[in-house]
Amino acid sequence: MIINWQTLRHEAQRSLPAFVFSYVDGGADDEKTLTSNTSVFDRWQFLPAVLKDTSQRDLSIKLGSSSLLAPLLVAPTGYNGMLRYQADIMLARAASQQGIGHIQSTVSTASIEQLAAVSSGSRWFQLYVLKDRNVTRDLIERAQRAGCEALVVSVDAVHFGNRERDKAHYRRPMKLSWKAMFDAARHPGWLSRTLIPQGMPGFGNLTPYLPAEYQKGMGAAAYFASQMDQALNWQTLAWIRELWTGPLYVKGISTVQDAITAKQVGADGVVLSNHGGRQLDGCISPMLILEATRRAVGSDFKLIIDSGFRRGTDVVKALALGADAVSLGRPLLYAVATGGEARANQTMASMIQEIDRTLAQLGCSKISELNPDMLLKL
Repeated sequence: MIINWQTLRHEAQRSLPAFVFSYVDGGADDEKTLTSNTSVFDRWQFLPAVLKDTSQRDLSIKLGSSSLLAPLLVAPTGYNGMLRYQADIMLARAASQQGIGHIQSTVSTASIEQLAAVSSGSRWFQLYVLKDRNVTRDLIERAQRAGCEALVVSVDAVHFGNRERDKAHYRRPMKLSWKAMFDAARHPGWLSRTLIPQGMPGFGNLTPYLPAEYQKGMGAAAYFASQMDQALNWQTLAWIRELWTGPLYVKGISTVQDAITAKQVGADGVVLSNHGGRQLDGCISPMLILEATRRAVGSDFKLIIDSGFRRGTDVVKALALGADAVSLGRPLLYAVATGGEARANQTMASMIQEIDRTLAQLGCSKISELNPDMLLKL
């Protein structure tokens, strides 16, 4: 029985090969940021008001042109085909059914066009900027043609983090150790759900641009890493702003000043994020700069936040401190890996129920009533 994110994680650890679980679950270096991302929420406690009529509640929000039934988005996560065949499609459909947003990664297994064909919900596209400007431009144009409502430019993964737990399963870069391959063979359920239907998954969005020998598997990942634009700067973001006509968000912001600069360049919002603890170990949780960022950018600039959110209470704390919405990663990956679309749907619904229940217990009828005075910082 799936009760919460911890039981989901335990089930994922049991059912996935160790190299796959480490890819999803691990962080950079000593994983101190990964750990602090989930413990940081203990710094705030609720101050609930009573004797208020909260019999009717409304969780819906508006993010630019996107109308969501709850203040949640599925975070952009890459190579989900390694978890389960069609995992990206399952997550997108579940998000549509729950009325929340879905942000598709540049390095998703499914393509932008495939998700457009199966999901009628609010779809956004996350962009990694590549050295080849023609490829980057084409990805933006494809997202526009496919009806993506917003573009999210990731800026914190130009240099990949040192994920030691992940590396431990490889005898050399992109080559699994014999132990890891033997362990994978001991997970026939994963093999039947993942590799048998498709073989080694590839990168759906990048297929038109990859050389034939790099179309699938680890080789594709290595080639993609080599194509990341390490000269990415604010001028590049200004260029993207000229190309993209819809709402634009900058993901990977960890300082108030960078949020201010993103606004000055023309972004409509930012995603405060430390990449789920997968990049710079020792980096602060975005929760610690949320209030200051909101004061600096004003009420109209959109603030989305991720990294470490596991409970509806975590989400409500962020909303009370000034976030407009929260994007969720690992809990939904554990869910789709272990139970496919049905469990992803169930997990999203459970998170929404937790938010709704917390809102009621705080004496609020709608998201806009949340404010910092409902929290005591320890």
